[in-house]
Amino acid sequence: MSEENIMRIHLDHKEYILIGTAHVSKNSAEQVKEVIEAEQPDAVCVELDKQRYVTEGNKWKNMDIFQVIKEKKATLLLMNLAISSFQKRMAKQFGINPGQEMIQGIESSKKIDAELVLADRNIQITFSRIWGNLGFKGKAMLLMQVIGSIFSKETISEEELEKLKSKDMLDSMLEEFTEHFPRLKKPLIDERDQYLSQKIRQAPGDKVVAVLGAAHVPGITNEIRKEHDLNQLNKRPPKSKAPKIIAWAIPILIISIIAYTFFTNPAAGWQQTVSWILWNGSLSAIGTAIALGHPLTILTAFLAAPISSLNPLIAAGWFAGIVQALIRKPHVSDFEELSEDVHSVKGFWHNKVTRILLIVVLANIGSSLGTFIGGADVIRVFLENL
Repeated sequence: MSEENIMRIHLDHKEYILIGTAHVSKNSAEQVKEVIEAEQPDAVCVELDKQRYVTEGNKWKNMDIFQVIKEKKATLLLMNLAISSFQKRMAKQFGINPGQEMIQGIESSKKIDAELVLADRNIQITFSRIWGNLGFKGKAMLLMQVIGSIFSKETISEEELEKLKSKDMLDSMLEEFTEHFPRLKKPLIDERDQYLSQKIRQAPGDKVVAVLGAAHVPGITNEIRKEHDLNQLNKRPPKSKAPKIIAWAIPILIISIIAYTFFTNPAAGWQQTVSWILWNGSLSAIGTAIALGHPLTILTAFLAAPISSLNPLIAAGWFAGIVQALIRKPHVSDFEELSEDVHSVKGFWHNKVTRILLIVVLANIGSSLGTFIGGADVIRVFLENL
């Protein structure tokens, strides 16, 4: 049995066998099967949470697109799909299912009657902590990076894929990763290393096999010797008051400036109003059109954006998304084909579910740009008429 990509740790009279895998590698899945059957552990830990343990087909079938929009989860869901898209394209390139090594871990644990431990933190909590650790610039950069991944056509050889499992390569990848998004490493890597290591330590029996993404093995090797508070790691970050203050301050400022200008120079006030409506409405409508929204959806975005930009509790993309969902309601087949459609750019725009998500996100991005440009023009006219 090859010991490559395997870390053995002896702690408190227990043996922990960590298998570092690449999530789209045939060799990883084969190695997981070989190790579990040879070692016959008491417990098998996999890098999944309960939410991701649910079969993907059922998960999509049970999704309510209206609820996703109402709960403001459209952006996170689109990001989740886009992130998995690149992984799935690589998996398709090698003719295997993404996450096959985790599925193999589950199947092998059942075969030898070992205890299965879902060792990862809830994906929604991780997303929440990632999003909460980013400022406006960071969120914009991450969103662009994620949307850009939809258009990526990168392919790699399986040899290159296997090289990703060497510690040196991983260390350099993480260094590059944290240069771009330094605040993401803590919730995405460090905290999950701590969470995973604690769950692995708590796994029953004297011998435990853990099936992990290779990026987590170095961190878990260090963290498994320490005690970690799972309740603390499961806490959602407290929401800062600053974004709310800014979100209300901008519309109050814009409304005050336009009202004052109307009082002193009605013609200039009308100029400001028209500029605000056109910039907000047009850019939100353009975003909706890029997402191939229905003409009525595009009109909705145009009408909603100038008003929603003055109220932080609502967003143009929500209205546009709901109208699109009513006019082009997704069928069961759209949800069933979702995991296949996200393999390609065409699929993202073809599938009615992802098209709605794109409409929500792009309409909101357009409206945000319109707020900054339209707001700047309102201030320009105000200053000119002082």
